[in-house]
Amino acid sequence: MAGTEPYENALDAIPGAHPYPRSSRYHDAEIGVHRQPDGTEVRYAKRRLLPPVADDAEDTQAHTVSTGERPDLLGQRYFGDPAQWWQIADANPVLDPRELTAEPGSEIDIPRAGSFPRGDRRV
Repeated sequence: MAGTEPYENALDAIPGAHPYPRSSRYHDAEIGVHRQPDGTEVRYAKRRLLPPVADDAEDTQAHTVSTGERPDLLGQRYFGDPAQWWQIADANPVLDPRELTAEPGSEIDIPRAGSFPRGDRRV
């Protein structure tokens, strides 16, 4: 498709635009630019580290894992969006979301709406 700009380039023309939607775990990530030997610039999301775990128990609620539960099902149940499973992974904290529901009967933390520390993420 000649003449079609890549998605990221189109967003560059919009002040404040970010290549990830606001609901993405990478929305707050810093965007870096890598220059290839031929001069082509490639944009990428810089490494995102897990945010600090909430110390206040009021910021989370407990959930006991049942057989057959999956992280996406928990995202749908608690946030109304299966793609929001990453908020639960960050609150526990785990890198592999399968760890959240691997053991039925285990207890995990679910962040309460508005309590997740988005502004002070370590990136």
